[in-house]
Amino acid sequence: LLSLSLPNHWMKNLFLGHMYLELQLNEEALKIYQGLVDGGFSKSTYIVSQMAVVYHNMREIDMSVTAFAELQELDPYRLENMDTYSNLLYIKEMRADLAHLAHRCCDIDKYRVETCCVIGNYYSLRQQHEKAVMYFQRALKLNPHYLSAWTLMGHEFMELKNTSAALQAYRQAIEVNRRDYRAWYGLGQTYEILKMYHYCLYYYRQAQQLRPNDSRMVVALGESYEKLERLQEAKKCFRKAHSIGDVEGMAIIKLAKLHERLSEETHAAAAYTEYVNEANRQGIFNPEDLSQAYKYLANFNFAQGQLDEAYAAAQKCTEFQETREEAKVILRNIQDLRSKKETISDIRMDDSCGSITTERFHGADHTPISSLSPVNLRFTPGDSC
Repeated sequence: LLSLSLPNHWMKNLFLGHMYLELQLNEEALKIYQGLVDGGFSKSTYIVSQMAVVYHNMREIDMSVTAFAELQELDPYRLENMDTYSNLLYIKEMRADLAHLAHRCCDIDKYRVETCCVIGNYYSLRQQHEKAVMYFQRALKLNPHYLSAWTLMGHEFMELKNTSAALQAYRQAIEVNRRDYRAWYGLGQTYEILKMYHYCLYYYRQAQQLRPNDSRMVVALGESYEKLERLQEAKKCFRKAHSIGDVEGMAIIKLAKLHERLSEETHAAAAYTEYVNEANRQGIFNPEDLSQAYKYLANFNFAQGQLDEAYAAAQKCTEFQETREEAKVILRNIQDLRSKKETISDIRMDDSCGSITTERFHGADHTPISSLSPVNLRFTPGDSC
C-alpha cells in the first residue's frame, strides 16, 4: 500500500494514520495525526479521538486522559471511544470520574455497546464482578463482534477464578480480530495460572509479535522461559525488556536474580546496582526487592574486599526489616576485618622501626659496635710542640 503513487492529500494521511494504528505502529500514527492537527484539524473530533487512542496504546496514560477530556469538551454527547476512556479511568482508579462518565453515557443512550462497557468497568472497579460480566454480556447481545467487550469479559472471569469461561471469552475475541494482542496476552495469563507453561509461552509469543516493543509482553515471555528452565532465553528477554523501556520496572530485578541463580556474580552485581540506582532516581520500588539488592551488593563487595562499598550497602540493609539482622552480621564482619588490618599495619610499623634502630648501632660490616676492639691511642704532650 505504501508503494502506491497517491497524491499528497489529507485523505491519504487519514488512511495511513488509521492503517498504522491498526498495525500497532503508534509512533508513525502519532506523527501523521500531529501533522494533521498542525495543518488545521485541531478541532476535529475524529483526529483528537485517534490521538487519544494512540496515547492509550503507547501507555501514555496521562496524555491519553487529557486528550479524552478535550474530546468531551468538543463533543459532550459523543459515545465513540468512551469505553477506551473508561479503561484509562479504571487503570488510574479514578472512581468518581468513572461514575460520572457512566451516568452521562447512560443518559445519552443506554442501549449502546460503549455505554454497557463503561458501566461494566465501573462495577469492576467497585469489585462487583458479577454485575460487570452482566453488562459486558449485554454489550455482546447488542453487537456480538464488539472486540473490547469480549476481552473485558475475559478479564472479569479471571477475577472470578472462572478460567474456562475466561478462555472462551479470549478465544472469541481472537475470532473477531486475530491482531488483538490483549486477547493473546489474556490467554497466556490464564494458562500461566493453570501452570500450563508451554501453552502460555505460545500465547505470549503471539502477543509479543503483535507488540514487539511492549516490555510487558517481553517480561511475560521471559518469565515463561524461566519456569521452563530455559534460562538463557529468559535472560535475553529480560535484557531486551529493560533496553526498550521497562514499563513496570521489573525486568532489571528479574535479570539480576537470574544472574544470581546462575552464579554469575559480576553480572548480578551490575544488574542489582542498576536496579538500586533506578529505584533511588524514580522513588518507586518494591521494599523486598530493594532490600535483597542491597544485601547481595553488601556480600559481593565484602567478598571482593571493597569494604567501604560493602559498609554502605549493609547500612542500607538495616533500613529494611527483612535484612536487618543479616546486615548487622555483615557490619560486624567488616569491623573485625578492619581491626585485623589495623593491627597488622601496627605490627609492620613496629618491625620497621626496630630494624632502623638496630642498624644505627652496627658498623659497615654489620659487626656490633660493642664487640669492636679498642684502638690503642697514645698522647704525648711534647709532640704537639
